Amino acid sequence: MVVRPATDADRGYLVRLIAEFRVALAALGGRTAQPDAKAAAAELAEYEARKFPVFVADLEGAGVVGYLVCRVDGKVVWAESLFVLPDHRRRGIASDLYDQAERLAAGPGGQTVFNWIHPNNDAIIAFLRKRGYDVLNLIEVRRPVADEPASRTIKVGSHTFRH
Repeated sequence: MVVRPATDADRGYLVRLIAEFRVALAALGGRTAQPDAKAAAAELAEYEARKFPVFVADLEGAGVVGYLVCRVDGKVVWAESLFVLPDHRRRGIASDLYDQAERLAAGPGGQTVFNWIHPNNDAIIAFLRKRGYDVLNLIEVRRPVADEPASRTIKVGSHTFRH
């Protein structure tokens, strides 16, 4: 397996992976969704227009099986999206991809990669904890959107939020 910067030849793979990532995120929020290639292509075009570094995990015989998108703001690097196809997980692919984000963070003098994490995404939380990430920096507070289920509550400090 090779982790490398994405090229134009990877577009088809990336659109498929981004669409599947969005389906997985919807499921974390209690919603069902179908892969939307048109929306995924638009998302990829936005990453390209904003010059976000995109890395792919290219597995011989299988093609691109995972990707990482980073956003670099000065000395701050955000891991925008990290996704590996389910059949290829637990093989170190996400770790190899995430190493790229950490290299980017070290480059401009930064010290860490920042991550927006869905509170139900136990897999990525465990992944990041294993890598030493355990500082809660920000929380997102907003009004609920129409028909959004709030099946549980989360306590942060002395505050309780619907989730």
